[in-house]
Amino acid sequence: MGFPRLWAALLRNWGRWTARPGPRVPGLPPMAGNKVPPALASHQPDRKGRGGWVWEETEHPAKRVKGGEDEEPPRKLPKRKIVLLMAYSGKGYHGMQRNLGSSQFRTIEDDLVSALVQAGCIPENHGTDMRKMSFQRCARTDKPLRTSACFCLYTGFLFRWGVSAAGQVVSLKVWLIDDILDKINSHLPSHIRILGLKRVTGGFNSKNKCDARTYCYMLPTFAFAHKDRDVQDESYRLSAETLQQVNRLLACYKGTHNFHNFTSQKGPREPSARRYILEMYCEEPFVREGLEFAVIKVKGQSFMMHQIRKMVGLVVAIVKGYAPESVLERSWGEEKVDVPKAPGLGLVLERVHFEKYNQRFGGDGLHEPLDWTQEEGKVTAFKEQYIYPTIVSTERDERSMAQWLNTLPIHNFSGTALGAADTGAKVPSSLEGSEGDGDTD
Repeated sequence: MGFPRLWAALLRNWGRWTARPGPRVPGLPPMAGNKVPPALASHQPDRKGRGGWVWEETEHPAKRVKGGEDEEPPRKLPKRKIVLLMAYSGKGYHGMQRNLGSSQFRTIEDDLVSALVQAGCIPENHGTDMRKMSFQRCARTDKPLRTSACFCLYTGFLFRWGVSAAGQVVSLKVWLIDDILDKINSHLPSHIRILGLKRVTGGFNSKNKCDARTYCYMLPTFAFAHKDRDVQDESYRLSAETLQQVNRLLACYKGTHNFHNFTSQKGPREPSARRYILEMYCEEPFVREGLEFAVIKVKGQSFMMHQIRKMVGLVVAIVKGYAPESVLERSWGEEKVDVPKAPGLGLVLERVHFEKYNQRFGGDGLHEPLDWTQEEGKVTAFKEQYIYPTIVSTERDERSMAQWLNTLPIHNFSGTALGAADTGAKVPSSLEGSEGDGDTD
């Protein structure tokens, strides 16, 4: 039935309708007999009723007026994809990665997310679900919960060291508010700093776009003294000959090798155990508070849990005379080799590299290259103020290196370690190291 016919039928039958008794709408006159209601006749917005029938307006209510003037809703800032250059001292933290539901394990990201919310960079609900802001880190700097920020037990003492970072990079979406760096840093403790910010492409992921990572390991040079000397001889000074031997051994790690003996719960036939090391060397020693230190630097595509600490530990064992040099080559074979793990105190994430991203987007005129050359001064100042003093003072107070050196005679470097039988077994993913997610040392 078309609309004209429906309208005509409505008008013909209007007079047959009987008004039911009912209260009139206050302020409205009663409808008369069979008269067509004004709402149908003229489509006027007046509200009229016939008996118990009431015609309601279909118009939307007018905009609410406050203060006599129409108020426009506040404009929302668009979210932009950025990267943040972070530096932090990891002592007292259980790694970098946040662990929701485990408040007793405090991490660096707990403090960072809280600062982002308080600064007004992200909504509060993004703090509980970091996926909403597309958050990603280049490296975790400790396996959360499982390693408990490098818990080590030596002779009855429990030490906790979290890996520090001078050049951690995280990617996320934020509101680019004014003075964003100053506002974020104002809500962070002094040992966690945001040193730089850069805009990146919308699909940028700091973990996947990272080509390589550089770590440094700071240790007292008495670790290289021969095993016949006192385990903590603070008068020891690293000779040029010993430094040359150390660098010769460290250079052996360059290239692609099977590092299944340098991590935990990984078989020798797993493809993920093969890692590529670009360079590894020891710098000239220096003296801090009467104690001589040296810094070992290693650059690789990615690292497994404990890999760097075991690489350092095996070289120390060889230089001290506990292990033969042949054990280095043997550790890359399929047999299980007992490789000692150096303390986590001196390990620092130095820098992350984005060479491929810089080649593609760094010179397109729209994006900046991620090289952080302008922030080098801030990075150096942070290391000198927070990271190096913490390592030196903790080493003096807790004697972590000396305690670990006392355990080297326990290791058996000539035989095969226990548990070598099941060399090809695949370890469940929940127990594996975090290949592809940066270093979890």
